[in-house]
Amino acid sequence: MLGFNRVGFTALLAVALLCAMPSAPTQGTAKTKEQKLVQAQIVLTVSESKRLIAKGVAKMPIVRDALKNGIVIIAKGTTNTYVAEEILGKKIAHGAYILGRTFPEKGGKSLGDVESIGEVVLVKGKHREDLSLAEAVRMLKPGDVVIKGANALDYDNQLAAVIVGSSNAGTTGKILPYVGARKAHLVIPVGLEKQVSGNAIDIVKKMQQPVDSLNDVPTMFLLTGHIVTELEALKLLADVSVFQAAAGGIGGAEGSVRLICRGPRDKVQNALNLAQKIHGEPPFVQ
Repeated sequence: MLGFNRVGFTALLAVALLCAMPSAPTQGTAKTKEQKLVQAQIVLTVSESKRLIAKGVAKMPIVRDALKNGIVIIAKGTTNTYVAEEILGKKIAHGAYILGRTFPEKGGKSLGDVESIGEVVLVKGKHREDLSLAEAVRMLKPGDVVIKGANALDYDNQLAAVIVGSSNAGTTGKILPYVGARKAHLVIPVGLEKQVSGNAIDIVKKMQQPVDSLNDVPTMFLLTGHIVTELEALKLLADVSVFQAAAGGIGGAEGSVRLICRGPRDKVQNALNLAQKIHGEPPFVQ
């Protein structure tokens, strides 16, 4: 009788465990899950990309935390003009917040005469116009944020590089030593249009070689930090997965990117709604 009870208990336990195990999804359930994934394409011009990236940077947790508790420094640049606008909540005249620039060798449009303004420095969210860049970098602490654009993007290796035209290393030379020494965050807003066909480390090494130049060939510095492209911006702002499918176009879409967003229908629709608000952003130089 005792042996029978043990066998019976073992059998009952086995049945209970089988009942508790999750059943394999039926074909209908699998189809339902597949139907929840949708996709949509978004094509952005260069200026639209800059606006999207700027909105993404302004929403980054590390940037929001530094705006609340520390220091945020926004270096000059075309993309950073948009970043400064998003963070300050006001328009900045295009050309007033840039240093170096790349124009066509022939033709193209001019920025015109615009009065330059100083680098934007925010301390606990307050715009400190009395602080220069040189003063602000000396105040950096761990967790503070410096936002610096780039001229080249090596996306696969999450590296960027910046052209340095000044003999004293310019803005980059002022920023990088303090960012590293003070363990501040370096945020690098850079559009996918700036992807290069090579390894950024190799490119920077070549650009720093003392080779005689027939014209004005600048040097370059390597940048490592939080790279923010259109991909990161869309992931952050719309909570979708996204990849770049193509690039280029005509009629003002030269340098554009074609992005594919995937996710639940409501989130992909949010990404489309965001893009629709950005579409029509005028070129940086008109």
